[in-house]
This record gives sequence, C-alpha cells and structure tokens, in this order.
Amino acid sequence: MYDHHNKKRFLNLPKYIGGSKAFKEFIAENVRYPEAALEAKVEGTVIVEYDIFDNGDVGNPRVLKGLGYGCDEEAIRVVSLLQFEKVKNRGMRVKLTSKTNINFRHPKSSTNYSISYIHEPVKPKTEQKPQTSNPVTYEYTIQL
Repeated sequence: MYDHHNKKRFLNLPKYIGGSKAFKEFIAENVRYPEAALEAKVEGTVIVEYDIFDNGDVGNPRVLKGLGYGCDEEAIRVVSLLQFEKVKNRGMRVKLTSKTNINFRHPKSSTNYSISYIHEPVKPKTEQKPQTSNPVTYEYTIQL
C-alpha cells in the first residue's frame, strides 16, 4: 500500500535562497528604472523566462512580454543577477525553466519647494546708535 503522506521527491529543484519574500526584495532593490522609460512615462510588466541550473546559476533569460524603452534589457539584467541554491540529484543534471514578472511603476514624484525667509532687525525709533548687524536668513525645505 502506498502512503501518500510519506512520499519522497524524485528530484530536488533549485530554490531561491531566503524564499519568495527574499526573491521579491532582491528584484525590487536591483531594478533601475530606465531613463528612456521615465521620459516616455512607460509603466507595465515585463515577463522574463529563464533557466535555472543545478549549480544555482541562471542562464538564457528571454523576454516573453516586453515594454521597450530599456525596460526589457533591465529586466534581463536583473534576472541574470539571480543566484539560486545548488542541488544534488544523485549525479543527474537538472535544468528548471521559470518565469518572473518585473514590474515597472513610476516612482512617486516628490517635489521639493524651497522657501527663503529673511529677517532684518527693526531700527529703533529713538536716537540711539544704530546696531550694525547682518540680516538673519532662514532656509526651509518642505518635501511633499
């Protein structure tokens, strides 16, 4: 009788070190929004398919759905940086094909406003000797 609760894997497949959360963080930290895509205000998702070998290396990345404006090349660059854990399968070589979505969303634009405030001392009304002092300047930066 076959016990389905105690089944063994026939092949060990490479996994990303740290799991899916670490995988998403790596992609988010390493994607650089292409200048051409920023200027053209291009947003969307690039789907990249790639091979993962038993030594953990990624190879043969290819774009299945692209955006252009440098986004496709950037997605391939980032996917090529990925490194998975090494696996051993009793001398059997393994190659896994995977797909990843790389999202390109405009970074929130933050506009900086600069306000200058100049304070000059008021001259006294009495006939005292005027104080010679430089005006005090305050600068503030407000980020919205």
